[in-house]
Amino acid sequence: MVAKTENRFARAAALMFASTVGFGLMALAIKYAARSLPTAEIAFFRNAFGLLVLLPILLHGRSPLRTKQLPRYLLRSAIGVGSMLSGFWAIGHLPLSQAIALSYSTPLFVTIAAVVWLGEIVRNRRWAAILVGFAGVLVIVRPGTSGFTAGSLVALLGAVLSALVAIQIKQLSRIDHPDTIVFWTYVFWVPMSLLTALLSGWHAPPPATWGWLVATGFFGTIAQLLWTRALRMGDVSALQPISYMQLPMVALAGYFLFHEPVDRWTLIGAGVIFVANLYIAQRESRLSRANATSAPVEAAKPGE
Repeated sequence: MVAKTENRFARAAALMFASTVGFGLMALAIKYAARSLPTAEIAFFRNAFGLLVLLPILLHGRSPLRTKQLPRYLLRSAIGVGSMLSGFWAIGHLPLSQAIALSYSTPLFVTIAAVVWLGEIVRNRRWAAILVGFAGVLVIVRPGTSGFTAGSLVALLGAVLSALVAIQIKQLSRIDHPDTIVFWTYVFWVPMSLLTALLSGWHAPPPATWGWLVATGFFGTIAQLLWTRALRMGDVSALQPISYMQLPMVALAGYFLFHEPVDRWTLIGAGVIFVANLYIAQRESRLSRANATSAPVEAAKPGE
């Protein structure tokens, strides 16, 4: 029994690591595409190519795709597009390490949103962890200093919107299968992001950019599917540290590929956020087991 449990966690850890690499590669593709295309257009192609990757996988798996929650999917997708636009803009215009580090503040906002939106009870120790996490955010953003940039607020907006998406996913998952959630999200994402791209001014992608656009859809979608499956197999608090390996990956890539300096304040702040998120994930995981419910997926991976 112990060997079976260890093997299951090893598989979950492998899936989470592969997902982390996938999200990192998507970030690099976005960074390259942002050199010649506006953010809204990158988001559209990420969704369009992502849907092309997703459909054969879902149809082959014969997952239940019907739902009675279309209005809620509409809201989830609209907020998700806002989160995507903010996050993609941050990746394209901020140093990669800073953009990814600030996205890790999502679980802090999720915990607050769960109190306001779902009426969940958060006790003193988790509130203390949230305050510690926000101290880490301040270390990265450094308001009132020469290191402050308004672009960091866009990254934080993406984290806030991602938190709202996480709450929506938590509600949707009470009724619908995970694959159903992913399918309907993409069905709404594609036309929403296309409309946004057209309204912001369409630019024909240069030939050299098409490969990066395809890569955003492919790596983003595969990483998302791997992440979901990893969380279904393993404990959030145990898997979360693996997802944070994305930060050193993109920091090194930013340094060698885009000549971005690695800011020590970003690394310090990210470390503080990591500790706070790890504690929150462990607490929520214990509560989930005590209540015989599933692990809290929203605490695991900031993002879309």
